[in-house]
Amino acid sequence: MRYNHLFTRLVCGLALVMMLQSAWAVDTPANKAYLVEIDGTIGPVSQELIMRGIDDAEAEAATMVILQMNTPGGLDYSMRKIIQGILDAHVPVVTFISPQGSRAASAGTYILYASHIAAMAPATNLGAATPVQIGGPPTPPLQPGSPGQPQGDDDNSSMGKTSMDKKMINDAAAYIKGLAKLRGRNEAWADLAVREAASLTAEEALEKNVIDLVADDLSALLLQLDAREVNVKGRTVTLDTKGLVIERIIPDWRSSLLAIITNPNIAFILMLVGIYGLILEFSNPGIILPGVVGTICLLMALYAFQVLPINYAGLALLGVGLAFIIAEMFVTSGGILGLGGVAAFTVGSIMLFDDKYIAVSIPLIGGTALVAGGFMLWILKKFASLRHRQVVSGAEYMIGRNGTVIEDFTGRGRVEVDGESWIADSDEPLTAGQKIRVEAMDKLVLKVKSNNDTRGRES
Repeated sequence: MRYNHLFTRLVCGLALVMMLQSAWAVDTPANKAYLVEIDGTIGPVSQELIMRGIDDAEAEAATMVILQMNTPGGLDYSMRKIIQGILDAHVPVVTFISPQGSRAASAGTYILYASHIAAMAPATNLGAATPVQIGGPPTPPLQPGSPGQPQGDDDNSSMGKTSMDKKMINDAAAYIKGLAKLRGRNEAWADLAVREAASLTAEEALEKNVIDLVADDLSALLLQLDAREVNVKGRTVTLDTKGLVIERIIPDWRSSLLAIITNPNIAFILMLVGIYGLILEFSNPGIILPGVVGTICLLMALYAFQVLPINYAGLALLGVGLAFIIAEMFVTSGGILGLGGVAAFTVGSIMLFDDKYIAVSIPLIGGTALVAGGFMLWILKKFASLRHRQVVSGAEYMIGRNGTVIEDFTGRGRVEVDGESWIADSDEPLTAGQKIRVEAMDKLVLKVKSNNDTRGRES
């Protein structure tokens, strides 16, 4: 009995140990890192992906978030939201400019500076962080000695710049220098990247203390990060990358849809489909389908324009051009309105997005302009043919036509002209079957007289 009792205790103890091990395995977070790949301009979609990666990493108590980046820049609003997310993150954020041949220009440089660890692959570069003014009409550049020009500020870097340009540059320089000071990186070069659009290769960036390390690929990066200490919101975190599980943040259907809509070319096409759909619906009420499709497309285009860098002068020109093209269908201007509308539409399309890296494709603009121009030529040709076509209705058509008296009458009676029965006035008595000729027309009453010769137009 004693042995049986000891055996039972031993079995129960082993079962308890196994349960505790299972619970520990469940509660202990896996050694995991979230990887977000950014390949293209910084915008609402990349902002959402990065923020989702940081949120998931914090919820799972992951080791780090890795931003693998290749970007020419992007929107200032999205860039600042991403940087705010990195600065507020409770897990280390590593920005890695990769693969080889990639770059982190403009907004990418700011994000790199804000990250806890900055890394680059060989044959990559960063910099050119000078801000670009987006939206609104341009302001004239300040001249030396003008009221808005500070005394002594006549160096070459300030020549030709507007007061708004200087405000933007000074704000951006202070912003990136603050990030550099926070992360202990090169503040002087950060200032040059903004004011003079300076750029560096990976090796130069490492030498100048702009980045923390250079790695050939993701595996080499993880090897160099192992046992590295990182300051995250005032606490020191030691990275453990041995056996690290990489989980990629994949865009969901919503992110994919937003990426398509915010493409400048797609937004441009959606706007045109929306406008022409509504025009067709208003021209032919009751069709319904063009109105529904046009409304949906126009709303999606307006959402895209809200998050893209729109030049409002270009948008106004585009709207005026479309209005002129539509007006040509209702106002006879000899093509002046139509050609002016095509010209305004083309120039407005080119100016629509005021950013170096975000613009509508020139072939797309040329194609839509050619279609609009061809449509205008077709309208002008139709108008010209109508002017030379014989009149088939109205008083001009009726005067001179021949007809037949339907019933005897003196003064007013009925006659038949071109198979139609008309009320007619005559100064002479007319008999049924007698031939008549229309001399004049007063509203819907014909002035006729007997036609004893063949000078009238045949009916």
